[in-house]
Amino acid sequence: MGTHESLISREISTKSDEAESQNTSTVSQTVFGVLHLIISLGLFFAIDMFLKKLFSAASIQFPSALFGMFCIFSALVVLDCTVPSVAMALMKFFEPAFMFIHRWLPLFYVPSLVVLPLSIKDIPAASGIKIGFIIVGGWLATLCVAGFTALAIRKAVKTEMMDAEPMEKPSPFSSIEVWAWTGILLISLVVAFFNPTAFGTHARTCLPFLLASNVLGYMLGSGLPSSVKKVFHPIICCTLSADLLALAFGYLSKLGFEPVLGYYLTNASSNPGAGDILNAFLDSVILSFAFSMFKQRKLIKRHAAEIFTSVIVSTVFSLYSTALVGRLVGLEPSLTLSILPRCITLALALSIISFFEGAISSLTAAVVVVTGLVGANFAQTTLDKLRFRDPIARGIATASSAHGLGTAALSANEPEALPFCAIAYALNGIFGTTLCSIPPVRESLLAIVG
Repeated sequence: MGTHESLISREISTKSDEAESQNTSTVSQTVFGVLHLIISLGLFFAIDMFLKKLFSAASIQFPSALFGMFCIFSALVVLDCTVPSVAMALMKFFEPAFMFIHRWLPLFYVPSLVVLPLSIKDIPAASGIKIGFIIVGGWLATLCVAGFTALAIRKAVKTEMMDAEPMEKPSPFSSIEVWAWTGILLISLVVAFFNPTAFGTHARTCLPFLLASNVLGYMLGSGLPSSVKKVFHPIICCTLSADLLALAFGYLSKLGFEPVLGYYLTNASSNPGAGDILNAFLDSVILSFAFSMFKQRKLIKRHAAEIFTSVIVSTVFSLYSTALVGRLVGLEPSLTLSILPRCITLALALSIISFFEGAISSLTAAVVVVTGLVGANFAQTTLDKLRFRDPIARGIATASSAHGLGTAALSANEPEALPFCAIAYALNGIFGTTLCSIPPVRESLLAIVG
């Protein structure tokens, strides 16, 4: 009997040791995973800071992140041709950072939407209606032009479509994450209400609960049924959650809605708000696109003709159709000039309007953001209605008509379209900027605007 009890005791002890060993191994893997994510993500930030300083020292106005994206992509392609094992090792090393960015991608494009009420408040109602018509109609027309051009060129050069490389989808949000961010929101909201300058300034004190409202809004939106998300994208939910909370807090604290939105996005590194924290990721997001492009390098090479041609055609169409329709509907010339680069990413859109005297930069920013919002919300449904099935046509059409916001929205549900969104998004901005820097082109656009 004693021997039997001894055997049972030893078996229990062995199982206990195994369980403890497994728990230790799981903890070690978790710690290693977190460190791996921090280091890989930190390297993206380091590369971004280095390129910004380099471009600033050389007085180059072109966005450094786009240059960095193409450099990383080119380096990976060269390594793949010479030392493939090194290229694969780099892909594996940066995978945690890439998956983190891909999981939260739409969230990083939200700040400009949250502060949109501040950008459009001074636009007359009549002009606003005309601009709205141009934005929606122009977005749909540009999407169709880009998508159908890609299909037409493929048919002309007789390129057969091949399957895209499967792209891993980010993990869903857990209940622990939801409760953790809910706790941050409630605690920081109470602190801010009773002491608006608890952390030194209003912006820093409002930062935790406004950031938490964005995150929780995105989590909530991501959990909606697919049929709902096609017409009510998580980006909308994410934006509304921050705006509604800012409205409520501004009313209850007597600070006011507009000042609270001002605390959300200060554009001051010494006094950042929640929007500034999210914006800090944007250039790293663009750098990360190089890895998704590299994963689909064979498809990009195979379909280079339709990618480049459709981007060029859609960019030219977007600029000239905006100028023409603006004149036809009687929009003021200064406003028409301000909305010319409506389909181009914000950093380059602001560079483009600097070529035109009298253009209003705040209006340009608002129009670019609203165009992206329209694309983010309706691109998927519209592409389905137009029967654009393959990821190339869908990616090019979305990014050429709705730049970064459209890219973030589409790729959240269709990761295989991200590489084509990324390259179209970049080329669209580059080609549009190059085109508007040519004096005869500028003069022809001014002549059309009137």
